Amino acid sequence: MLLAIDTSAGTSVAVVDRDGGVLAQRGTPDAMRHAEVIGELITEALAAAGVAPGRLSGVAAGMGPGPYTGLRVGIAAARTFALGIRRPFVPVPSHDAVAWAHLASGGAPAVQIVTDARRREFAVSEYLGLDADGLPVRAAGPVLVPRDEVPAFDGVRLDAAEIPAGGVGMLAELAFAAGRLPLADDAAIYLREPDVTPSPGKRVTR
Repeated sequence: MLLAIDTSAGTSVAVVDRDGGVLAQRGTPDAMRHAEVIGELITEALAAAGVAPGRLSGVAAGMGPGPYTGLRVGIAAARTFALGIRRPFVPVPSHDAVAWAHLASGGAPAVQIVTDARRREFAVSEYLGLDADGLPVRAAGPVLVPRDEVPAFDGVRLDAAEIPAGGVGMLAELAFAAGRLPLADDAAIYLREPDVTPSPGKRVTR
């Protein structure tokens, strides 16, 4: 079983099992209160699933794309929880989770995932069905585009206000079973530089 967390859009937390599926999922599409709700949602999801932290085999986290401030809340929470229970941290691309949830439920095989990147931009990824291991096949992205310039796509467009943590967790379970971890790098997928950068320092003269 895995605890899964994503804060790349709203905040979503789930407990999943490879055989049992999504045992519990809690979340909110509010993109401004990640730090306020993450602890409560973790507690609620574990309680609803009837799972003690010690029974978890790992913690999966959606790595984005997403805004810098919100995204790092979920990743930090997942890393800390994994460290606390001495289990692996498993990174998963957030758009893949949305695509998997759509495709695994029998949705159209060609799907374009669109999430709000703020600053009048969207983050966009495109997928063409599931592979032999049940994982989504990403054909393009993720990339940043202006909101009125989302590329035309011969398939279904899904605008996601919240990334389902259940999808994040199930992808991690499927990838583990297929021997295909990791699905993502250990670094968050920001697509743009953070607003705050280190100062070059002030030159000192005598």
